[in-house]
Amino acid sequence: MKGRAAQALARISASRTTAMTDRAIALRAEGRDIISLSVGEPDFPTPPHVIAAAKAALDAGDTRYTAVTGTAALREAAALHFARDLGITVPPAQVIVSAGGKQAIFLAMAATLDSGDEVLIPAPWWVSYPEIVRYTGAEPVALPTTPATGYRISAEQLAAAITPRTRWLLLNSPGNPTGATYSAEALAALGAVLRRHPDVMVLSDDIYAPLRYGAGAHATLAVVCPDLAERVLTVSGVSKSHAMTGFRIGVSTGPAWLISAMGTLQSHASGNPCSISQAAAVAAFTGPQDFLADWRERFRVRRDLAVAALNAVPGLSTPVPDGAFYCLVDAGPLMARFGSDEALALHLLDHGVAVVAASAFGGQDGFRISFAADDARLAEALSRIAKALT
Repeated sequence: MKGRAAQALARISASRTTAMTDRAIALRAEGRDIISLSVGEPDFPTPPHVIAAAKAALDAGDTRYTAVTGTAALREAAALHFARDLGITVPPAQVIVSAGGKQAIFLAMAATLDSGDEVLIPAPWWVSYPEIVRYTGAEPVALPTTPATGYRISAEQLAAAITPRTRWLLLNSPGNPTGATYSAEALAALGAVLRRHPDVMVLSDDIYAPLRYGAGAHATLAVVCPDLAERVLTVSGVSKSHAMTGFRIGVSTGPAWLISAMGTLQSHASGNPCSISQAAAVAAFTGPQDFLADWRERFRVRRDLAVAALNAVPGLSTPVPDGAFYCLVDAGPLMARFGSDEALALHLLDHGVAVVAASAFGGQDGFRISFAADDARLAEALSRIAKALT
């Protein structure tokens, strides 16, 4: 019997970031010296108090099912995080815990989108945004940005893009793959447009909020425009801020009806997130946060190293990212030589560095690197890029 995949699966493609990372892993297994700058994962060790909490949970026998939407302890800790770190005051009942922020985004889209709906996404975008939207049968609508616009959409651009079919606007600040952030003023301008369109919701992906390099506090739409808060789903987590990518814990807050709908889907899709990971995340949110200042400074040093090295290579240019740990590199002048950014990425892989083509993010003629790598390996990778293109 010949198997047949669902039509919905034919609408999407596999993540090209994980595909490049998997390829780098395979080459390493063959004995190649490959430095991976393709994955967005801090190289710092998970904080000791988080590891201790996970061990304590194991020793205490916390290995059973929990509530589908997360333990009471973690939803309370997440509410603390939203209030302390993002300025969003929310009851624990309006928090859902998921197996990573990606699952939360999938649940939100699946719970609200129908065939023919539209979702506005600033581009370049995180690779999973459009694929999740397409899977539901809805249409992702790109809102192009450039270095000249700071990789941010304008209020005028948003107003022109909204149609009667628009259901969501997805905002990611700081952003992946650009590292761009939205100021309170920029969000207020977008909010003024959204007030004229009460049926449009906003997903605010704030997973990189603790990793900002500019002055002032992080700005998020639910705080800047509190009258719109009932239309905003804010997604956060511990993966990037606490080096806990493998724990797979995301936390989200938004209107009660949406959190309930996401919980209904989660009850059938996966059940509760890992009980041990939840105990570790409680410690992450409620324990010491002082290490974050050191991590930010170390990332800042790496950012400056990467920006200087990349801009010194003929044919490459990149702006200084405001947050997260990515550089989106323009390689337009080299396209006559390589033909496509995918060919350029493969060329760099042949020279021992894994990067992701900009086209994977809805961009073009370039590539993304992650500077969340050991200092020495990052410097070596940047040297290899320069040699491969000189």
